[in-house]
Amino acid sequence: MARTRLQRPTDSELEILNVLWERGPSTVREVQEVLAETRENGYTTVLKILQIMAGKGLVERDEGQKAHVYRAVGEREKTQRLLVNDLVDRAFDGSAAGLVVSALGSKRASSAELAEIRALLDRYEGRKR
Repeated sequence: MARTRLQRPTDSELEILNVLWERGPSTVREVQEVLAETRENGYTTVLKILQIMAGKGLVERDEGQKAHVYRAVGEREKTQRLLVNDLVDRAFDGSAAGLVVSALGSKRASSAELAEIRALLDRYEGRKR
């Protein structure tokens, strides 16, 4: 069976995906209400974006319900990896190190975040030996 390639979501689509990942399957109204906490979005705008996302394969609509209920198709981590890989390729000429150096140089990491990064590097180096 052929695997479909996950498309890179736009900023607006990513906002909606974040709502769906946090809440699980949700109606258009529920998504719109969460988004309205930070910026104004009308119901029809959110519905239209969700319809476009369904066409792209980013979300699926539950056809068994009267209300428009959507769920995210891809996992959050998989989508994040797709976005990071795209950023590394486009902005850092394929250099993961360039991304990490830039990220750590542009925003101060907490002690907990630095410990997590060190642990990831230790695990990564352990696999390479």
